[in-house]
Amino acid sequence: MSTVQSAPLFQISPSAGGHGLTLSDSAARRLTELGRDEGHPVLLRVAVDGGGCSGFQYRFELVQSAEPDDIRIEAGGQAAIVDPISLPFLKGSEIAFVDDLAGAQFVVRNPNAASSCGCGVSFSI
Repeated sequence: MSTVQSAPLFQISPSAGGHGLTLSDSAARRLTELGRDEGHPVLLRVAVDGGGCSGFQYRFELVQSAEPDDIRIEAGGQAAIVDPISLPFLKGSEIAFVDDLAGAQFVVRNPNAASSCGCGVSFSI
């Protein structure tokens, strides 16, 4: 009798890096503006929650501090943070800020998403 073992769907060691997450220049500029408006530096927390019309949805929050196990992504003197649970869903993604006819918002350009909804907030893998 033989046993077949498959590799886990996601395998990341946050302390070892290798997540490939990037923060775009547009997101860094917007975080600079928001921090100036708030009167103190802000961090962009990016998380993945279950739900949305495609199975998962992105959640964005402005916070003043990170949790000890958060992964920090920096660009232009600004930072986004991601919790270790959300990290596998975001591996290799770019966090950007877009300002177009649909509105101004932070977005995730996620190469892992097999499909997404029209608004770009929810996705499936």
